[in-house]
Amino acid sequence: MSDVRDNAEPLAIVFEDDGLVPNNILPFLVYQGAVKLDPKHPEETIENLFGANGWGGTWRNGVFDYLHYHTTVHEVLGVARGSARVRFGGDHGQELEIKPGDVAILPAGTGHQCIKASDDFCVIGAYPPGSKMEITRPTPENHAKALKTIPKVALPPSDPIRGKDGPLTRLWRD
Repeated sequence: MSDVRDNAEPLAIVFEDDGLVPNNILPFLVYQGAVKLDPKHPEETIENLFGANGWGGTWRNGVFDYLHYHTTVHEVLGVARGSARVRFGGDHGQELEIKPGDVAILPAGTGHQCIKASDDFCVIGAYPPGSKMEITRPTPENHAKALKTIPKVALPPSDPIRGKDGPLTRLWRD
């Protein structure tokens, strides 16, 4: 697809379970500058790309400023405008600066929290087919439940950026 840079390969990071945020044995993936955005319609560029690769339920917003994770679904976040510093993986995770054209793929259970964002920050979120998004806060009770739920979340049929043969399908199945 012409909106994706040919050599787009993600950075893969595995975050440990910290006792409150379960994270996942599957790696968190970040594509830096992977999407060539239409300067007039950056949101649509990302929404169309995700949709073409089978990821739906899209929304436009920012990233919550409190630590949370999703136990029933994998999530993709594509930056359309502005920039933000987001901590992924929970309090012991890693802070990353994300900017337009960057895409982060969070396996179910991956903690995330916006630390700081520009006023124009806009991210597009989406999910693989068949899953329902729920927001979970890090508590001991939620952690115990998450350990039962997360392993049951189906692997996505495709990478939201590079499609059926994309890096996600390789990195999450090996």
